[in-house]
Amino acid sequence: MAAKKIVGIIMGSSSDSRIMHGAAEILDQFKVSHEDQIISAHRTPSRLDTYAKHAEKSGFKVIIAGAGGAAHLPGMIASHTVIPVIGVPILVYNDKQNKKSEKNKFSAFGGLDSLLSISEMPTGSPVVSVGINKAANAAIYALKILANENLTIKRKLQKHKFDQHESVLKESEELKKLGLTKFVKKRFN
Repeated sequence: MAAKKIVGIIMGSSSDSRIMHGAAEILDQFKVSHEDQIISAHRTPSRLDTYAKHAEKSGFKVIIAGAGGAAHLPGMIASHTVIPVIGVPILVYNDKQNKKSEKNKFSAFGGLDSLLSISEMPTGSPVVSVGINKAANAAIYALKILANENLTIKRKLQKHKFDQHESVLKESEELKKLGLTKFVKKRFN
């Protein structure tokens, strides 16, 4: 799997990389090769069309597209290809302005603008959307799509789910043993 890139990870700007690296980390963990690019639906529309053709020609199976604000990138890439697109709505964090106030650094809509933009695509141009800033979930969903054709990925996903199950059981036993107050102090202090 590592040699041929089968997943595209795209984002609207460099600031989105802080969130989108979560998708890359999961894919790397599963040894699924991916190609990562910055493509702005608004600032580089012709590049978006070129990328869609490149993704199809390269044999990508899934595209994970992250965007904040109006979040047109996932929908626009989906309109240019038949490859499944998973949208990651991103809470816009404006660190480019030189403002001292923290309240002016975040989107006024808390990422809801991006979530609605991605999830409310018109009938006929669907994009799957994960939660706000949930790039890791987008990668896991991409792996589920890939697992339909790849037994190795399917087995790794099954092990991942089993490990999650065992982790919760272990935490529950620790909670029962310590009691809630000591458990919280141990875990979160």
